Amino acid sequence: MTAPVAPANPGMVTLTIEGRIVVVPPGTNLIEAAKTAGVLIPHYCYHPSLPVAGVCRMCLVEVEKFPKLTPACATSVGEGQVVHVHSDKAREARKGVLEFLLINHPLDCPICDQAGECELQDYTFAEGRKDSRYMEPKRFNPMEDFGGDVLYVPNRCILCTRCVRFMDVMAKDPVLNVSERGDRAYIGKFEGRDLTHAWAGNVVDLCPVGALLSKDFLNRARAWELDRAASVCPSCSQGCNVMLETRDNVVVRIRPRPNAAVNQHFACDVGRMNYRWINRRDRLEYPVARTANALTPASWSEAVQQAAAAIGGATHVTVLASPSLSNETLFLLSRIAVHVGASSVMTMERGDEVPLPGVPDLSLRAERVANHTGAALFGSTESDAPLASLAAGDVLIVADAAASVTTIPDGVRVVVIGTVLHESLLPHVVAALPVCNFAEEDGTFTNLRGRVQRFLQAKAAPAQARPSYRVVGELATALGAGSFPPLAADVFAVMAATFPAFTGMTYRTLGLQGAPLPLLVEASA
Repeated sequence: MTAPVAPANPGMVTLTIEGRIVVVPPGTNLIEAAKTAGVLIPHYCYHPSLPVAGVCRMCLVEVEKFPKLTPACATSVGEGQVVHVHSDKAREARKGVLEFLLINHPLDCPICDQAGECELQDYTFAEGRKDSRYMEPKRFNPMEDFGGDVLYVPNRCILCTRCVRFMDVMAKDPVLNVSERGDRAYIGKFEGRDLTHAWAGNVVDLCPVGALLSKDFLNRARAWELDRAASVCPSCSQGCNVMLETRDNVVVRIRPRPNAAVNQHFACDVGRMNYRWINRRDRLEYPVARTANALTPASWSEAVQQAAAAIGGATHVTVLASPSLSNETLFLLSRIAVHVGASSVMTMERGDEVPLPGVPDLSLRAERVANHTGAALFGSTESDAPLASLAAGDVLIVADAAASVTTIPDGVRVVVIGTVLHESLLPHVVAALPVCNFAEEDGTFTNLRGRVQRFLQAKAAPAQARPSYRVVGELATALGAGSFPPLAADVFAVMAATFPAFTGMTYRTLGLQGAPLPLLVEASA
């Protein structure tokens, strides 16, 4: 008797999609299985972070030995399956679906915010009819304000129900529904309800067409005019992965970037809207130093040397560090603090915590800063009165935390390393060094769970502003605290080599999804 042959991939399912062998875990649907082989199955209602609805019929594929076409979103993989995505039968079915969707869809592409990133455009171009057989007048319904930041254009809606499922299942706030039936169906709101939930803006991202629009972004830019950079949301300690989108060196939109370990595909409305400060015009653009009892423009070397002289000759030094600075900058500030025997303090803005109930451990956090975990790791302690210990003869280093400064005692000199120079600091400033904000430099943040994540430069800095890690590194060198490289990746390498919590980490291993700090993971376990 012949012994049974063990499967080549125990515990996995092997199938063929478009002639390519695919090995995936049991229970994977055909859409996700096809992605692993580089095959995109067209779809509208399906979304990896939402329950399967199977209402659009766009993902119909041909599976050998199945009696008819099957929706790929609702069909799990099976051992030995042979799937044809682009067979004549499947393509003809999808062409018919597209023709029905376009019956009442207006020719709004020239004025639609979704143009250039619209799945209806893409699939129609790839698989739709070259002409229309529909000659009757199209249905028209007026635009509706859904509340919050959302507008609804029913003429463009294809009734994929992604928005309804998000509010029902993820937000647990069932505001939306499918009203009416048949050719009169549309997305409706329950009486007296609006999309005011703190996470409701995600319905705009989820909409595959231009039916749900952001009031904030309305008519501001075309998709092809935007430059995009992977980043991390600076609005709270959750560390949601986002894309910063810029036009003409101005940030115009923040959208979520998928990361299953942090925020899946979502971002809160606070994070989405908190971008205008990135473009502020009252920036500190040139280094200045005090000469003859007045602040005057200075060269970088002059300003750094004057700052170093003030710090080195002080009775006591206090570092007031922003917990929204990068790990690289905070690490270099800690080197300065250790070298001159300074105390390092920080203040933290707080607000209400607002979870997204359908996603475990995803919330708009109470700590409304991006890197308080990193700041604490590098020796900064939180204080409600950070200036209480200052006395005449002391030096205060304000590291992009000018908003935390109130009254400064007489005789205290201030070194500013920041993006702005507040008027309240002017009488005390010895030197001010302009730095980039997080959108203008590379770096990393550490979120509240100890996950280290990279953010990339999205826009150019104004005038002579330099990356914050470079400025602090130059100041540390001038003080004799060491010599540090000018690139963020190299500073991170030095940090990982000298700071135990980051041992073994590099920008390459972090990638764009980040990695947890081993020591913090062990401690929490």
